[in-house]
Amino acid sequence: MTVKVTYSVKQEYAETNKAMIANFLKDLKKLETDPFLYSVYQKEDGVTFVHFSQFTSKTAQNDVLQVPSFVAFQKQRDQNMASEHHLEILELVGASRNIFE
Repeated sequence: MTVKVTYSVKQEYAETNKAMIANFLKDLKKLETDPFLYSVYQKEDGVTFVHFSQFTSKTAQNDVLQVPSFVAFQKQRDQNMASEHHLEILELVGASRNIFE
């Protein structure tokens, strides 16, 4: 399962958002669960962020969603958004390298 989430935050919150992301990514590296990949990008406008998460199982997804620093990030992000977040479920058609093997 691959999930893409796109959202924009208020200009004054962008740096805090990046710090919150760095914090939960650090915690995700320590998470012991099924394999997953979580990547975050910032667009040129400086306030729009795109999160890609790829999970090999529903267990991994649930484990990520319950990490306390991730929950705190979501709560603060939601209070500082400039637009509603947009969630998409993507289907992998192909890849040049299979990171899950």
